[in-house]
Amino acid sequence: MSSPRLSGPGFAALVALVTLLVAACNYVETTPPAPTPADFSGMAIEFAKRGLHLDNVVSGEPGCDDKVLRPTAIAFDASGLDQATPVRLYLYAFADRATFERLRSSIDACARTYVTDPQTFESIEESPYVIASQGPWGTQFEATLRTALKAAAGTGDRSQAPE
Repeated sequence: MSSPRLSGPGFAALVALVTLLVAACNYVETTPPAPTPADFSGMAIEFAKRGLHLDNVVSGEPGCDDKVLRPTAIAFDASGLDQATPVRLYLYAFADRATFERLRSSIDACARTYVTDPQTFESIEESPYVIASQGPWGTQFEATLRTALKAAAGTGDRSQAPE
């Protein structure tokens, strides 16, 4: 028994359809979606890639008794590079740029409760994040923290996430 052979217009239509499907599967968007802010795990990876070490991570610890900041806050000890002694950092991660802008001043009020020397208070802002703590920080440590936070922030707004 022999197999049926395709030829003529039916065969040409089938080849065109398969070619179209293969081309559609290989379509790559030329502009990748903008990166959205990383969660804490992604941020910790950015810190570690750059030589910073994290320890004693506590979620919901803003450093003060601010019920609005509590859900946004993660406290952790960090060291590395020219920061040999671990420093307690408070990360405030907001849902979007609007919340970041609305609550940014609350962090300064909160910091007044845990900063012992206002002259050496340190903070870095990269929407939607703020890191604050008692300083002073090492120069390389601060620059690396700033670079890692910028990389983790992506577009700075989770509301811009692609669907």
